[in-house]
Amino acid sequence: MTSARKPRSDRVAVVCGASAGVGRATAREFARLGYMVGLVARGSEGLAAAAREARAAGTLAVTVEADVADAAAVDEAAERVESELGPIDVWVNSTLLSVIAPFTEVTPEEYHRVTDACYHGYVHGTRAALDRMLPRDAGVIVQVGSALAYRGIPLQAAYCGAKHAVRGFDDSLRAELADDGSHVRVTEVHLPAVNTPQFSWVRSRVGAPTRPVPPVYQPEVAARAIVWAAEHPRRRSTWVGGSTVGTVLAQRLAPRLLDLRLGATGEESQVREDEESTRRADNLFRPLDDDRDYGAHGEFDDEALPRSLQQELNQRRLGVAAVAAGACAAAVAGYAATRGRRRSRGWR
Repeated sequence: MTSARKPRSDRVAVVCGASAGVGRATAREFARLGYMVGLVARGSEGLAAAAREARAAGTLAVTVEADVADAAAVDEAAERVESELGPIDVWVNSTLLSVIAPFTEVTPEEYHRVTDACYHGYVHGTRAALDRMLPRDAGVIVQVGSALAYRGIPLQAAYCGAKHAVRGFDDSLRAELADDGSHVRVTEVHLPAVNTPQFSWVRSRVGAPTRPVPPVYQPEVAARAIVWAAEHPRRRSTWVGGSTVGTVLAQRLAPRLLDLRLGATGEESQVREDEESTRRADNLFRPLDDDRDYGAHGEFDDEALPRSLQQELNQRRLGVAAVAAGACAAAVAGYAATRGRRRSRGWR
């Protein structure tokens, strides 16, 4: 793949949702490694701060204020990035919107809005990337997903539905690319709960402040996994965090039991204890970081995990497998040698 042979300093990565949270941390990680970055989001202050971080890391950054639900705006963003930075090598879709409420309390307008951002936004971003990558027969598209792309939970039907839809979309697209013999790659990164500002500005009707379902990881854990996936795109998907792996496996093995457990605990696990309900502004239809920078982190630094051992081992699984095989071989050899000595002495 062309982008894989280029030095990082010549590569261009576009991050949608770059003004805050996982997208912000991902843009920072690309910049740290030397990529030029295109930053796409709705919030002007968050974008400006993300660009300052990228430039402080010594690379070039272009910001574009755009709503990913607008296909034309996304295409214009891609055009601007290429005109100012050069051909796009990596495109990351990581926009997140949600409504935390029982399905029957979510209005059709709200449901459409979440779907437009979290599913159609990914489709629009993918189309804009492919329009430029396919003629060059090179490039990587990273779809940032979630454990909730495999298993829906109470109070987040719209978001979970969108994440499931992206997986089906990716399967269809990969099959078409394979039939065409294309070298463009599509890979997914499925995340656990992450400490982002999302839970400070999500629209909610549960009567209390919301929170991510524990265990919670820092956004830098997600960012490192996303950048790694962009540089190792032959993997169809990457699961980040032991909780993601456990969720996917539990859904495959015992979905009915999971229905019962999540039905009983799903709501309380998304609500903060001992806090009074407060009416907050939300970012569903307008950005909150257009006049203030929220950064990458949310309000859960005191409990968020800075590393995922599962992910680190996953990224080195060939090495881990080799070490494990070597250990097994050494154990077998040691056992055989012990048996040989015993037999030479007449032992059983």
